Amino acid sequence: MRTVLLGAPGSGKGTQGVILAKKYNIPQISTGDLLRAAVNVGSELGKKAKTAMDAGALVSDDIVIGLIRERISQSDAQQGYILDGFPRNIPQAEALDQMLEELKQPLQGVVLLDVPFEELMQRLTGRRTCKDCGAIYNIHLSPSKVEGRCDNCNGTLFQRADDNEDTIGNRLNVYQEQTAPLVNYYQQQQKLHRIAGTGDVNDITDMVGEIFDTI
Repeated sequence: MRTVLLGAPGSGKGTQGVILAKKYNIPQISTGDLLRAAVNVGSELGKKAKTAMDAGALVSDDIVIGLIRERISQSDAQQGYILDGFPRNIPQAEALDQMLEELKQPLQGVVLLDVPFEELMQRLTGRRTCKDCGAIYNIHLSPSKVEGRCDNCNGTLFQRADDNEDTIGNRLNVYQEQTAPLVNYYQQQQKLHRIAGTGDVNDITDMVGEIFDTI
C-alpha cells in the first residue's frame, strides 16, 4: 500500500506512522530523516541538500523527490510505504504524482488525521519534557503526578522554546495556508480518507488500519 499521512503539527501522524509501519511491515518515510541520512552518507543528492542547508536555504523539491524515489526503490518498500511530512503543498503533490506515474506506482490512498484547532494548541503548548530522561507529558492531557516533576526519574520538566503559543500559532497558520489545500487536491482524486485524530491512540490506529486494509 502506497500511502500518505496528512495532518497538522500535533495531529499525531508521526506516532501513527511508527505504529502502522510496524503493524504492516512497511517503512515510514520521513523526508527529514531522508535528508539527514543522505547528508551523513554524502550521496550526490545529500551533497546538494547540504549545500542548500548550509546556506540557510530550503532544500529544493527536486532533491526531496529524488530522495523519495531512491528510498521507495529499496527492497523493504516494495510492498508499500507511509509518507510522513510530504507533500506539504500542491506543487510538491503534483511533483510526487508525476514521479510515481513514471514508476507506474501511483498513491493508493491518503489519510487525513483531523484534529480541532483548539486541541492542537493544547497538545503543543501543553507539552513538557523531562530534562533528564526525555519523557514527555502534557499539562492539559497527560500531566505528571507532581507538577513540574517527571514520574519516572523526578527530573525537572521544561517547555521547549518553540512550544509557545505564538510559534505554534504560526506553524498552524502555515499548515492551513500551504498544506490544507491538499485535502481538496486528494479529494478530487478520490483518494482522501478523513479520520478523527482525537481519542485513544489505539482506536485511531484501528480506524486507519481499516482504511489500509481496503485500499
